[in-house]
Amino acid sequence: MKKNLQEQILDAYSGTKPLSSQTEKVFAQFLTQLDEGKIRSAEKFDGEWRVHEWVKKGILLGFRLGKLKEIPKSAPFQYFDKHTFPVKKFSKKNNVRIVPGGTSVRKGAYVAHSVIIMPPAYINVGTYIDEGTLVDSHALVGSCAQIGKRVHLSAAAQIGGVLEPVGALPVIIEDDVLIGGNCGIYEGTIISRRAVIASGVVITASTPIYDSVNGRVITRNSSGSLVVPENAVVVAGSRSIDSEFGKKFGLGIYSPIIIKYRDEKTDARTALEESLR
Repeated sequence: MKKNLQEQILDAYSGTKPLSSQTEKVFAQFLTQLDEGKIRSAEKFDGEWRVHEWVKKGILLGFRLGKLKEIPKSAPFQYFDKHTFPVKKFSKKNNVRIVPGGTSVRKGAYVAHSVIIMPPAYINVGTYIDEGTLVDSHALVGSCAQIGKRVHLSAAAQIGGVLEPVGALPVIIEDDVLIGGNCGIYEGTIISRRAVIASGVVITASTPIYDSVNGRVITRNSSGSLVVPENAVVVAGSRSIDSEFGKKFGLGIYSPIIIKYRDEKTDARTALEESLR
């Protein structure tokens, strides 16, 4: 019986057989499906995000297969990368706006129609970016990050990906989220739908978030992910260090704070102008 794509990828990744030209053909088929959004590294089932480990293993297989080569048609500049990960090709039928100025998207990143990419931005392999999202200037979307519909990744936002360990969820930004300028979202953090992350906020899986509205501290869940609640408006804040040394010198430590939950006034301030599209 002929093995399906998942089985072939797992066989090749296991390393029990030497890599061959047939392995490259299997990987090329895998990368095309990833590029077209037919497979993805993480999906939501019954309200819970789950990682597809075999997809991450397929991407890692590509790095093992790849040989360092010069990227063609890059003159007058020179670029060298693994030959298994070429630059993604777009055409007018993709209905994606890529404004001139130095953006790079690797093949194996799914970019849905009506996405806008401002220069310069970088979108890595395994990323999934859904319809109507804006990736602003100097934004980075890391390997396997999952970005929902109508998300605004503001200028210089850094969305970390999580490729390894293969069982770990990547960073996930759900629908209608605003990520402010110079934000950093890392280590498999999940930003739930309609949340607003104000400029300069940095969140990792080990960053406690102080919910001033509900009087609670949000930490990573049993799956190891930090989940920012729906509609939360998170700003950069600080809290005092209560040790004797901290009190002596008036020291504080950075802390993201939920200052409110989204309302009509917030919606008006965060709406993307239709004229931009």
